[in-house]
Amino acid sequence: MTSGRPESVLRVLLVDDEPLARARLRTLLAGCRHPAAEVAGEAGNAEQAAALLCQQPLDVVFLDIHMPGSNGMAWAHTLRAQQNPPAVVFVTAHAEHAVDAFELAAVDYLTKPVRLGRLQESLQKAERFAQSRRAQAADLASEDVLVIQERNRTERVPLSQVLYFKAELKYLTVRTASRSYIMDGALNDLEQQHGGRFIRIHRNALVARKMVRSLEKHFDADEGEGWAVRLQGVDEKLMVSRRQLPAVRALVSQ
Repeated sequence: MTSGRPESVLRVLLVDDEPLARARLRTLLAGCRHPAAEVAGEAGNAEQAAALLCQQPLDVVFLDIHMPGSNGMAWAHTLRAQQNPPAVVFVTAHAEHAVDAFELAAVDYLTKPVRLGRLQESLQKAERFAQSRRAQAADLASEDVLVIQERNRTERVPLSQVLYFKAELKYLTVRTASRSYIMDGALNDLEQQHGGRFIRIHRNALVARKMVRSLEKHFDADEGEGWAVRLQGVDEKLMVSRRQLPAVRALVSQ
């Protein structure tokens, strides 16, 4: 008796320059359950695979390493930089590449000949990867984010991760614990929109209220002796202007 719950089905792309290898993998995937897999496309090289990915969303790519043209490792590195990439499972006869594969965040590494049991394990890992991606996307959708354009890349940065905004020349530096971004905008606009989350400490800086760790005496080469805040997550100190000092003192004293 079945529970009536719809079975999870992962959409799969097979990438291997050997048609017989793709045919064997397709046959094995047809026997997989919990999750099941639907082969949505096949490619004989990385260029064909990239074109197929542009046409439809896919959950997992089973990827050979040694192929004509761009090899599997190089293409996986390109995939990793894309927004919402599919899970990658390497399938190869060469076990010596396993360490490099996992450094590229592959969810699994299968050696040929592939066995049904190991293939099913790979699908389960790919399903967990897909579920994690969906959960992250839901979290981002439910909170305020900044959409930052950098060169040919667009990135959504949750405001909860921003430590400070700092005006420098014509741009704003957006600082998180892991990196800095550059964006267009005005501090006044950000202060009006997100004043409950950030506090003005200087004419050129807003900092996250919850990340202020301390207020300390500090000497700055440009502004002389004064006060600065130290934030959780970064080592640098940010100067506090005399005008903003009372508000910052009140925040630290809470």
